[in-house]
Amino acid sequence: MKDQDINELAPAADAELDEAEKTSTQVGPHIGAGQSVVRMTEPTSLAIRQLEERRLIHREPSARVHSDAFREIRTRLLELGGKQNLVTLVVPVSPGSGSSFVARNLATAFAFDEARSSLLIDCNLRYPAQHEAFGLARGSEGLIDFLEHPSMGIKSIVYHTGIPRLRLIPAGVSRENSSEYFSSFRMRAVIDSLRCRYPDRYLFLDGPAIKGAPDARILSDLVDQVIVVAGYGRDTPAAINQAAANFDPEKFAGLVFNQGP
Repeated sequence: MKDQDINELAPAADAELDEAEKTSTQVGPHIGAGQSVVRMTEPTSLAIRQLEERRLIHREPSARVHSDAFREIRTRLLELGGKQNLVTLVVPVSPGSGSSFVARNLATAFAFDEARSSLLIDCNLRYPAQHEAFGLARGSEGLIDFLEHPSMGIKSIVYHTGIPRLRLIPAGVSRENSSEYFSSFRMRAVIDSLRCRYPDRYLFLDGPAIKGAPDARILSDLVDQVIVVAGYGRDTPAAINQAAANFDPEKFAGLVFNQGP
């Protein structure tokens, strides 16, 4: 895989996203210099029953406990990040800890705010899960396909989710050796472009388990904040401490205990 120059890749991705997301800018008052509010159209919104089947939070009373929990995490991240939009990596201590559940619901919590939008990127190339959670077919084109063949255009890998202001980039076809993709200039260019194009867009990377591979640590170089997810009753305190030690303390936003996969 040959790396493409950052300056060549980023404008192409920006142009594709303008069409893919069909946005109109500057709705309402200025938030700050150079900022805009992104309005995304959603062809079909998921019904409450569909959201619950996919274990996604919503605004109805039946999901209030979980919704409030993710809103609290959102508040904490915003406090840590200041005024700029953020790129957040969500990774589990070990497989089965439920970090994909946390990542998609945290992205959903940010999308609840009409002044913000969120983009969820499945970076768990060995065990991708987000395509299934949002009803995409197995083998749908995604991140790796674009990294290998940027000429296909990023528009083809940005999917509607049924949730207003939330978009998804699935992992694509499963790969064993993912470190080479994450450490490439092309990957960095994609993340930078996706982040910088819309100042109100928050990116969430659903990463692989910390144990067993360097992928999570490599991805942490591309982000502002890292959230570690521990399986309640699954991961020992020693394993959690060892996992957290993999990341820059300045980027470590905190630990989330999850009671289910």
